[in-house]
Amino acid sequence: MFVVTVSFDILEGREAAFLPLMRQNAQTSLALEPGCLRFDVCTDDSRPSEVFLYEVYEDATAFDAHLKSPHFKAFDVQTAPMIASKVVKTYAQVTP
Repeated sequence: MFVVTVSFDILEGREAAFLPLMRQNAQTSLALEPGCLRFDVCTDDSRPSEVFLYEVYEDATAFDAHLKSPHFKAFDVQTAPMIASKVVKTYAQVTP
């Protein structure tokens, strides 16, 4: 299992435009990418400019396929002007 977390800081006033695109990217990833096992989009009303993603993939190769997918590339281009900052972290499952 390969986990990816992403924290976005969205430019003020762009949240309403960003979230539908983010939700569509998550839904399309789950529907079209067999290696994408979970894709949660999270927000908190007290921090409207912050969007947090929790993604689970079968492995790092599945995540690499996600980054190369046409829907992700389109999402990335569409949302780039809306993002003030982005922090991506990856984790591999620790087995006993």
